[in-house]
Amino acid sequence: MSNTETRPAEVKCGGGAEAARPVDVEVLTARDVPLGGPRAMRVRRTLPQRARTLIGAWCFADHYGPDDVARTGGMDVAPHPHIGLQTVSWLFSGEIEHHDSLGTHARVRPGELNLMTGGRGISHSEVSTPDTTILHGVQLWVALPREHRDADSAFQHHVPDPVPFDGGEARVFLGSLAGDTSPVPTFTPLLGAELSLAPGAETVLRVDPAFEHGVLVDAGDVLVEDTAVQPAELGYTAPGRTTLTLTNRGTGTARLVLLGGPPFGEEIVMWWNFVGRSHNDIVQAREDWMKGSRFGEVQGYDGAPLPAPELPNAPLKPRGGAR
Repeated sequence: MSNTETRPAEVKCGGGAEAARPVDVEVLTARDVPLGGPRAMRVRRTLPQRARTLIGAWCFADHYGPDDVARTGGMDVAPHPHIGLQTVSWLFSGEIEHHDSLGTHARVRPGELNLMTGGRGISHSEVSTPDTTILHGVQLWVALPREHRDADSAFQHHVPDPVPFDGGEARVFLGSLAGDTSPVPTFTPLLGAELSLAPGAETVLRVDPAFEHGVLVDAGDVLVEDTAVQPAELGYTAPGRTTLTLTNRGTGTARLVLLGGPPFGEEIVMWWNFVGRSHNDIVQAREDWMKGSRFGEVQGYDGAPLPAPELPNAPLKPRGGAR
């Protein structure tokens, strides 16, 4: 998915907190962002933001829906570029058609992972299908570490099986949790999973103490440890925990997305759809996109590519690294 803001700010992406057992859960609220168009579908963005811009290598999290496609027009994101990152598409309902400059034509469906590696450069389009009535899901980005930021572009698809745990079930699309491990390789250690919690359930999950974690609540009356996290909010926990306690206080099933990874520990520059290491990286990527080089061509989309926004007047500065 593209960051379609017409004036995207420089994002100062930093690493996580020091590896000490935390006392509290940090609650991150989302901001509404339109995806563009006269009847723009809106998304709720919890990463990046001023309070916290990275959870492990996860650097971007959009949460959208349930969206009535008949009212909003759904998703229609024209071809756009990416460098230095991977996109992770995960749906709860609806279907999205994906075309990219590798020649990939794929469908994003509920419970199925589509992971695209941008590396040195890729472009793609995303359009909700005509049969979709309600569109609902998350779009996530992963920053690539310095040694792999120019990796070959790629596309991977995986359908995780549901794995039961006490009080619910998990679909682990990246990393390991609840005795299940995704076969999809990553460039840094990561965790990504959809969790369902039964009404009234409390579960204690074993987690990697080297990881910081984010619990994005889609639906339910949820406690992360002893802290209430409302739907569309994200509860953050610092490294140092060996377990994570999740409670559904509601009468319906709660749905969560659990993200994790060790603090990223590198300085990066994130602007529009690009993750680089310097202002010049971003300038060059923008120039290449606008002149039609480096990113290839997307076949199968009826319309023109997205133009890049204007860069800010001030140089973009690398920020972040381990605290």
